[in-house]
Amino acid sequence: MKVYKIIGLMSGTSLDGLDLAYCHIWEKNSTWEFDIKKTKSVSYSSENLNSLKDAIDLSAEKLIELHNRYGTWLGEQALAFINDNELEVDYIASHGHTTHHRPEMGVTFQVGSGQHLANASGHTVINDFRTNDVALGGQGAPLVPIGDRIFFNEYDFCLNLGGISNISFEVKDKRIAYDIGLANMILNYITRKVNLDYDEDGKLARSGNVNEGMLNRLNDLKYYLLPHPKSIGYEWFLEEVVPIVEDTIDAIENLLHTSIHHICDKIAQQVKLNANHEKQRLLVTGGGALNSFLIETLQNKLGEATKVIIPEKIIIEFKEALVFALMGVLRAEQQTNVLSSVTGAKKDSSSGVVYLPN
Repeated sequence: MKVYKIIGLMSGTSLDGLDLAYCHIWEKNSTWEFDIKKTKSVSYSSENLNSLKDAIDLSAEKLIELHNRYGTWLGEQALAFINDNELEVDYIASHGHTTHHRPEMGVTFQVGSGQHLANASGHTVINDFRTNDVALGGQGAPLVPIGDRIFFNEYDFCLNLGGISNISFEVKDKRIAYDIGLANMILNYITRKVNLDYDEDGKLARSGNVNEGMLNRLNDLKYYLLPHPKSIGYEWFLEEVVPIVEDTIDAIENLLHTSIHHICDKIAQQVKLNANHEKQRLLVTGGGALNSFLIETLQNKLGEATKVIIPEKIIIEFKEALVFALMGVLRAEQQTNVLSSVTGAKKDSSSGVVYLPN
């Protein structure tokens, strides 16, 4: 039985840093199993944070320069993680950081050059998991549902609350998944107005009240009317959501409180729409799972028919990095790692590009 020793790297739209998860992944009796052995989170310096946040406005030359520089930085972080923990590693599987996502134009781009990452780390890298699916007519997103199906199939729904909220579930033996809408992206945007990276445990939001005008404008965003498969990126947030926040003159606490009610309204709506049992189990991961006010609000809106389940902290924080490690393993095995039922592509694919170190 081959045990893959692989590091998954993940940087999400909430821009809270880089997650590294060293995983052992193996197949036993036609079932994939995992063990997360070591983890690390690296916060972004203000320079890195601003570079990634502002990448949408860069010229082509400057974007490629960032792509290469960030790839080298990823490789340096991976190498330090390997050396500090004396790890044996077969592959590094990297998501990179999404700077451009316009699948309707056939465009998705994740900075973090695989070749620079491989050279800086000295290890074989698998990355660029989205491009092939977009080339096949898909959204290139979400990708995590392959991990939901393989590793977390005992739950009726898997919800990830990163910068964006996305959900996945089975319908007639097909995995369905899509970006529901907002999550930490709007919350962190608001807290940065008062020089906070995030609202710890939702304490500020809990003390606020709903701003009905803001809530109505958020709930009326046209994206929510689109059928799936569908996904959103930072461009949508800047164009559609930021103006609503900026137009709303109110206390930070009220902006956060309103945003959480909006986030939970939209999630509850989708869960109820797709529920197929009397009692549902909803697994919640991502940074939003640590926001107790958000989770309480979500449970209240879902009611007794759906139980919100918060797993152990290592799964909350590193599930996406784990899934990209799995996607790397599946690519190495030339097995499907991107599902067309999720993305809308012409067919399933084994996606990812392999880079050898020099």
